[in-house]
Amino acid sequence: MSFDMQQPSALPRRTFLSRSGLALGAAAAGMLLADDAVAAPARVADPLAPKRPHFAPRAKSIIYLHMIGAPSQLDLFDPKPKLNELDGEVCPASLVEGKDFAFIGGEMRLAGSGYKFRRHGESGQTVSELLPHFSNVVDDVTIVHSLHTDEINHAPAQMFLHSGFGRGGRPGIGSWLAYGLGTVARDLPAYVVMLSGQAGGAGSSLWSSGFLPSVYQGVQFRSDGDPVLFLSNPPGHSRADRRNVLDAVRAMNETHLAEYGDPEIATRIRQYEMAFRMQSAVPELADLSEESKHTLDLYGITPGKPSFAADCLLARRLVERGVRIVEIYDSDWDHHNNLDDRLRAKCRDIDQGMAALVADLKQRGLLDDVIVVWGSEFGRTPLGQGQDGEGNTSARPGRDHHKDAYTVWLAGGGLKAGFSYGETDEFGFEIASDGVHVHDLNATLLHLLGFDHKRLTYTYQGRPFRLTDVHGEVVEDLLA
Repeated sequence: MSFDMQQPSALPRRTFLSRSGLALGAAAAGMLLADDAVAAPARVADPLAPKRPHFAPRAKSIIYLHMIGAPSQLDLFDPKPKLNELDGEVCPASLVEGKDFAFIGGEMRLAGSGYKFRRHGESGQTVSELLPHFSNVVDDVTIVHSLHTDEINHAPAQMFLHSGFGRGGRPGIGSWLAYGLGTVARDLPAYVVMLSGQAGGAGSSLWSSGFLPSVYQGVQFRSDGDPVLFLSNPPGHSRADRRNVLDAVRAMNETHLAEYGDPEIATRIRQYEMAFRMQSAVPELADLSEESKHTLDLYGITPGKPSFAADCLLARRLVERGVRIVEIYDSDWDHHNNLDDRLRAKCRDIDQGMAALVADLKQRGLLDDVIVVWGSEFGRTPLGQGQDGEGNTSARPGRDHHKDAYTVWLAGGGLKAGFSYGETDEFGFEIASDGVHVHDLNATLLHLLGFDHKRLTYTYQGRPFRLTDVHGEVVEDLLA
């Protein structure tokens, strides 16, 4: 079975204008059709109805933890004794010949890590002292040391990681999964996005549905006010008032859909109904105070206080209720200078929450069905950098962007546990063995969710597109 939808033909502008006398007359007609709307659910195909993938899946959903700006893999997961030995020395020209760097230039000096690394767990995976909580769950994760990408700047690399293309306009992995799998969560979106900190780089383009119908785009949950914008009724309007308005609007949209067959109209109908149901479901979902003290302490959460850890717990609650993909974007990992203080602070922000998420999913029997992915758009160089991304000089060095070799970790449905894969050279410049391209990573994630990445396609402007573009192979060695 293959998934492939055609882009709908656009309604000619002149035809649209000639038919769009929708003001008062159309509104009145819509009210007259309200009785007809009772049968509407049977007439409108739900684009997010559950679908079968190509073959039996190993997992049902993904929680994707994206660190905006790119953490230093050399200070967290990939220790280099030789690099430490030569710390501060001028880098041999042969090591950087033909390489691209975003900002660093001139005389380049090697930069070792100032952090201690130890082996942990029965698997003996090596982790930095900056991640003490994560060190306790290494026997449940796979650490890939050999990921590489094609893009060297933040926004293009973020787009490439999520959509397989370095510019906007294409669907990300969340939208592809919503398109391919649908959802079993009647009262929640198939695809939820949360931010801890400011959105950076590519911003909301990362959860856009691109050329897919907009019903497949991510829905952002917020930590302050309404969890979803405009979820509450306006002052003076009751739930019954909202229902009456939606019934009238639905009747008009049904008539329009029957005439033009535009899937965006079907999206509008479904999203209005989803928003109405979410008014009851989301406040209860977002209320973490009902969780046990043990769970809150596991994550390090104070109810009512926004945090990355609170987002991780909410992600667990979402996948429990059938949401297909939850993405959490955590900001401020772009450490071109003052790496020591900034990296240490960021690790404190995320370490306990991400480790608790893995442990919590496991103890609830959910880790077999949920994949957790932690990573970023690229890594950092083995070279010291004395300037930030804006060119401001600092006496305390950081690291520049590095696309040729970096680290991602994964856990859960169908993946090996307590496993390290791939190696980099003694400086961390190049992949020494078992390289994994971004397209390979995405092909593997789709495979675990039951899809042949070459067959999950959508035809747009006469060409079939897919998440992995025209590349990508499933990394069989990562599969349990």
